[in-house]
Amino acid sequence: MGRCVYGGIYDPGNPLSDENGFRKDVLEALRELNIPLIRYPGGNFCATYHWLDGVGPKEKRPSRPELAWLGTETNQFGTDEFLKWCEVLGTEAYLCLNFGTGTLDEALGWVEYCNGTGDTYYANLRRQNGHEKPYKVKYWALGNEMWGPWQINQMTATEYSHQAFQWAKALKLLDPTLKLILCGSDGLQPWDYTVLTSTLTAPSAPLSSTPPGYHPLISMHSIHMYTSSHAHLPNAFAPLAAEHAITLTSALIDHALITNRVPLHDASWRPQICFDEWNVWDPARAEGSKGAEEKYTLSDALAVGVWLNVFVRQAGKVGMACLAQSVNVISPLMTVEKTKLEEGGEGGGGGGVVKQTTWWPLWLFSRYMRGETVGVGVKSGVWDVDRATEPAWLSGMRELGWLDVSAAVDRESGWCSAVVVNLCAERGWSVDLKSVGSGEGEVVVWTVTGRGIEVTNMDGVEDEVVAKEGRWDGKGRFEFPKHSLTMLRWRI
Repeated sequence: MGRCVYGGIYDPGNPLSDENGFRKDVLEALRELNIPLIRYPGGNFCATYHWLDGVGPKEKRPSRPELAWLGTETNQFGTDEFLKWCEVLGTEAYLCLNFGTGTLDEALGWVEYCNGTGDTYYANLRRQNGHEKPYKVKYWALGNEMWGPWQINQMTATEYSHQAFQWAKALKLLDPTLKLILCGSDGLQPWDYTVLTSTLTAPSAPLSSTPPGYHPLISMHSIHMYTSSHAHLPNAFAPLAAEHAITLTSALIDHALITNRVPLHDASWRPQICFDEWNVWDPARAEGSKGAEEKYTLSDALAVGVWLNVFVRQAGKVGMACLAQSVNVISPLMTVEKTKLEEGGEGGGGGGVVKQTTWWPLWLFSRYMRGETVGVGVKSGVWDVDRATEPAWLSGMRELGWLDVSAAVDRESGWCSAVVVNLCAERGWSVDLKSVGSGEGEVVVWTVTGRGIEVTNMDGVEDEVVAKEGRWDGKGRFEFPKHSLTMLRWRI
């Protein structure tokens, strides 16, 4: 989609690219995020993607019409290139199977190509293409958004459930180590209920590929959600809708397991939620067919902070969350031409990268929000809702407090981190913090804010919104600035 791959992570011939064609400046930036896993090839794109087109000699790879975004896929970047890029970046791959124009045979071949160890056709094809050892790709999605009217081969929930269950049985027979992920909606629809109750079932006899006893075929259920509003407060509060989606989806998983009397050996066998598409995105502002290149504001950065707080608070239910997308397309990281960079900015003869406002919450959480979730008690003023929220039902489901908070403790490193997002654009809040800074030493303070909620890093000044480090002695009350995200870190 757009410039995510071509002109984003992969740009052969650019002076900033390495011998593989991978943009070195993009890799350097993404390494700062300690990314554990990246999803490929999509997205709506995967409904017409045939993996065999993208392996082998590049001069023999066919170009194909791409129907999701009405472009052309050259297939110069395929399975081996993506998995090599993951290796260079130091991350794990998550592949999405073609449930649109694809077949079960094709899916089995892809798994065999990536993971096969025997003297078999697709495992040998991988070896012929230069990779002797299996890639050991663990995570595989059973299609993408097959409920959507924009999808090639759109399905009903019943049709999808039947195909997903049959594919899952075959895929697990081929490779019992796979973690298979159902295609959900947003966790709030009848689709999610039907798919979960139809696939989280106890078979009459366990598959030969399962360990002793019963083990579910499905490891996770995916949900997607994007939030946005032209007005600051509806925009910044909107990610709280995802918290309701997570809670309801988790309840639907439990309902399916209980109703279908699925035996679970222990809690680790219970399927989790895979929130594998989330972000702030206004499709009218950044059209998908035109590359979906957003110009994010401080308001959007605060919304991303709320998104991340939600994931920390709900970490017990969410097994995976994937920001869509990594570069250029509704992304916190943009590749730009040299003429668009300020003199002395990051880049060289081939251009460079700009870190958008939304980069900085993601950077802070990725670096420091590790370990276990800590329960937090928050009492603050609330928004006296004077306009429609996004979604409209949100304000009727919960109070919308000005301060949105999450916390985590990393026992291994001995640090506790708390993030407070002050969504109020008019004033700061002075707060009495209990148990903060009770260990030895000062409290480390990181702050993300700017001159106003509409400022952006894409108008020639790349540091309008950045993360700034400071210190606090932990005594007295702490002031959270207006329209800001603050991370407090202290030793325990």
